[in-house]
Amino acid sequence: MTTPSPIVMLSARQLSQAIHARQVSCEDVMQAYLAHIAAVNPGANAIVALQDEAGLLAEARAADAALARGESAGWMHGMPQAPKDLAMTRGIRTTYGSPIFRDNVPATDSVVVERVRQAGAILIGKTNTPEFGLGSHTFNPVYGPTRNPYDPTRSAGGSSGGAAAALALRMLPVADGSDFGGSLRNPAGFCNVFGFRPSMGRVPYGPTPELFLPQLGCEGPMARTVEDLALLLGTQSGPDDRTPQALPADPVLATLSPANVRAALDVDLTGKRVAWLGDWAGYLPMEDGILQLCEQALRFFPDFGVQVDAIAPPYPPEKIWQTWLVHRHFLTGNARMALYTNPATRAQLKPEAIWEIEGSLGQTAGELYAASVQRSAWHQALQRTFQQFDYIAVPTAQVFPFDVTQHWPRSIAGRPMDTYHRWMEVVVAWTLSGCPVISVPVGFNAVGLPMGMQLIGRPRDDLSVLRLAAAYEKVRDWVGSRPPAAVAG
Repeated sequence: MTTPSPIVMLSARQLSQAIHARQVSCEDVMQAYLAHIAAVNPGANAIVALQDEAGLLAEARAADAALARGESAGWMHGMPQAPKDLAMTRGIRTTYGSPIFRDNVPATDSVVVERVRQAGAILIGKTNTPEFGLGSHTFNPVYGPTRNPYDPTRSAGGSSGGAAAALALRMLPVADGSDFGGSLRNPAGFCNVFGFRPSMGRVPYGPTPELFLPQLGCEGPMARTVEDLALLLGTQSGPDDRTPQALPADPVLATLSPANVRAALDVDLTGKRVAWLGDWAGYLPMEDGILQLCEQALRFFPDFGVQVDAIAPPYPPEKIWQTWLVHRHFLTGNARMALYTNPATRAQLKPEAIWEIEGSLGQTAGELYAASVQRSAWHQALQRTFQQFDYIAVPTAQVFPFDVTQHWPRSIAGRPMDTYHRWMEVVVAWTLSGCPVISVPVGFNAVGLPMGMQLIGRPRDDLSVLRLAAAYEKVRDWVGSRPPAAVAG
């Protein structure tokens, strides 16, 4: 084991400040990251499609030359980035984890990729993902599995598992991810980092052929500190004419910088209230130890003035699951229908993809409308909860990181799982809500496996959720205090 370079151990905020103060050169930064990736990525398989070293160093030298002329592209100037392999990257292979797209090289960037490039980031490759992002375990036939930074025999979660593992192992300063069924949250919990699912429309999603229906999938930031998370969210968010559902710019997020982000997040939370929903009164099976870690974390909330109260489920959870299945089949199945109707590509789809597509084949307009009515009723029930409480807290996952060779957990606490995503049902209600959700680390079980907790805020109140997480981070900095052995020095 080699001691990591001090450069890769800096937070993204610190790295940005060091680059702009000319304390480190962009070339130094690139060399340090590439050397670190060479040392630790073989054991994790988090970063894929790594680009040519000579070309990356040339880009870094160009970034240094720009700074020498007094020109900075933005706070990410000269910082290495590796977008998730579901995001299109101009000139860099984008496989979606599917053998069908093994050699796909897009001519354009996704919106989130375009924005980090504009902020000065240098793209060094991609982060691994399951096929089409289906399932919360990162493995695919193109690149293989991504392994957990704390135990390589275990899953890193998914579908942003490559991003979370790369962050935890200090191979990236910040990372992007996407989330439909917990894909920014579950891997964050499994890898002891922060993952943020923004409010619906906060981060423009696309480009995509269909612009008006995709309300459940979104892109967002992952980071090792809440400050870094907020900075990347500020870069990703804001309206885009190509995406009609994008929210207007948030005036605070839009003006965040390494110099002001700490002050923007530091507010008095005295009097705020958190509703602890736990396992939905026993409805959700949980592996031993998860509820206890979350409850231990919540005991620190009064330290910064926040009251925590346990509540009964505000809505029948089985109804939430049923409307989820309809929406999931409709959106996921129809998006991949062309691959199913072509026999050559259908033969290369994994069973979970076929199951989603076939689940959409018999759907009627009436069933979809009824599911949307049910989702609307859940929204109204949630708003009644937010009349009494400012936030809701639930575990990030129902199991600790599991065997990396297992496709998905078949049972939890003796209860069988009837779908490939039933084991992560704890994230579903919050996807349907459109609310901002952050996964914060809550510690480790007896064998050293990480876990996280979701903190949910009111619709479009992303900044409030970040501020709560920042206050918690001050009293329980699990990322800084418990790095993986490979980077512990």
